[in-house]
Amino acid sequence: MATRYNPKETEPKWRKAWAEAHVFRALPASEAGDRPKAYVLEMFPYPSGRLHMGHVRNYAMGDVVARYRKANGYNVLHPMGWDAFGLPAENAAMERGAHPRDWTRQNIIAMKAQFEPLGLSFDWSRELSTCEVDYYAQQQRIFLKMYEKGLVYRKSSKVNWDPVENSVLANEQVVDGRGWRSGAPVEQRQLEQWFFAITRYAEDLLSSIETLERWPEKVRIMQTNWIGKSRGATVRWPLAHAEPESFPEEFRDGIEVFTTRPDTLFGASFLALAPDHPLTKRYAETSEDVSAFLREAAKVGTSEEAIEKAPKLGVDLGLRVRHPFNPDWEIPVWAANFVLSTYGSGAVFGSPAGDQRDLDFARKYGLPVNPVVLPPGADADTHIIEDEAYTGPGTIYNSDFLNGLSTTEAIEAAIQKLETLGLGTAATTWRLRDWGVSRQRFWGCPIPMIRCKTCGVVPVPDKDLPVELPDDPDFSAPGNPLARHPTWKHVDCPKCGKPAERETDTLDTFVDSSWYFARFANPQSDAPIDKTEAAYWLPVDQYIGGVEHAVLHLLYSRFFSRALRDCGLLDLPSGEPFAGLFTQGMVTHATYKSAEGKW
Repeated sequence: MATRYNPKETEPKWRKAWAEAHVFRALPASEAGDRPKAYVLEMFPYPSGRLHMGHVRNYAMGDVVARYRKANGYNVLHPMGWDAFGLPAENAAMERGAHPRDWTRQNIIAMKAQFEPLGLSFDWSRELSTCEVDYYAQQQRIFLKMYEKGLVYRKSSKVNWDPVENSVLANEQVVDGRGWRSGAPVEQRQLEQWFFAITRYAEDLLSSIETLERWPEKVRIMQTNWIGKSRGATVRWPLAHAEPESFPEEFRDGIEVFTTRPDTLFGASFLALAPDHPLTKRYAETSEDVSAFLREAAKVGTSEEAIEKAPKLGVDLGLRVRHPFNPDWEIPVWAANFVLSTYGSGAVFGSPAGDQRDLDFARKYGLPVNPVVLPPGADADTHIIEDEAYTGPGTIYNSDFLNGLSTTEAIEAAIQKLETLGLGTAATTWRLRDWGVSRQRFWGCPIPMIRCKTCGVVPVPDKDLPVELPDDPDFSAPGNPLARHPTWKHVDCPKCGKPAERETDTLDTFVDSSWYFARFANPQSDAPIDKTEAAYWLPVDQYIGGVEHAVLHLLYSRFFSRALRDCGLLDLPSGEPFAGLFTQGMVTHATYKSAEGKW
């Protein structure tokens, strides 16, 4: 034996031997016999063109687990692929005058060459790339199955618009009011968008978190908070005065508000409507002050985080409502930029003493602050609220029939009173919103829908799949090349045969990564997922990746597994794709920005 280890001789020798013997190739279910299975998977990389130490750290960890299981007699699946659609390739194509596909494929070749000397135990026979037609054709089939099942729909909505990417971002992709990739301040726009109905599974996604025993507690908490189940009450505030005939009919009986704290109703000092609440928009038609408020509010993104961190801004609409427990008590109605149109009815009541956001707003505009919750040990005669709201539990006071009750008891008593008066009812709401998946860019999976002036929106027939991206995109101008392509979008309607147009939006790249783990079971399958192989391999026994995906990829994948199951495409009774999760941490180094603000 040599006294000194010579990696240049030894490692190529054994890599060659492993490759020739197909040592790391997983056996299909039919050949596995009684050997236990182990599915080890790291979040697959974006083909940027080069590996970095973060990749090495991530994939080395998975390699240790896979090799250990292999040594213990397991049938091990440890695949590798490429999360290959996305804006970086599109930007590179613009800079180089090339097709994003060519740039991406070159990067994959380069990164595979960099992976080779690491000697990782990947089963390269199952390699897949999300930008190749054989993958996204199956994704289009999944989209259409979900459309048939009612899990996909299209509507006009307020969206987060990234002015640098020239595309829509999901709420989860807005960080501190900025695009998660570009760092540009996000704006609000009203657009027709495609959505996945993830909220249909909100209860299941929440309750099943308890079963994820091999997930980090931090991730479980993050998902619980993001789904955000809230029990409270829907409260109707009657109008204080007769309004003109032009006043919207739907609000003549009052304004409906959802609250999780009906125990603090006696602390109310204002109602606040979202900027795009129907009443706000109605007043904007005749008031320049309200119209100016809407223009200012549009500069903030639509995510809860962006709205929460923006300076509080509002305008008095001049409308007044009556307190549900005291008809002699009039409350002013404002429009406020911190109210989410998608939360409850897009209206809230402000109880400033018990909510910091309401308190900041009240102090700014000189609105009353009425304490109604007495902290434990505090004196009712001396307790005051200055610059910090009290949000904890306590005893209710200054609140008529609720006085002396605990906050928990007062919530139930207030709901009972509202129901007796016919002015409210117990209700549940969710923080989770449906997933907007439309992206106004070229390098993504084309959405397989057609718009016809006669028939409306029509699915592409299965025989006409895949809808492939064109070979000649034009990146000479900002915006989506598919929307201005001279021929690609023009097609006959599959229903009536008249001239129609393809959907020019492409899917959010998080869709691509929401089901790839199931495709790895058999990437050559003629169906989106080989149900027999997937039933054998899933769930993934050990998944490894960054905690930054806790409420993005991981939540979307949990939704997709349930949707695929309910569409008959996947046999996974629990709906949980990842039995064990490890978040590996990050390798970091100093980063710098140019004078133009680019990293």
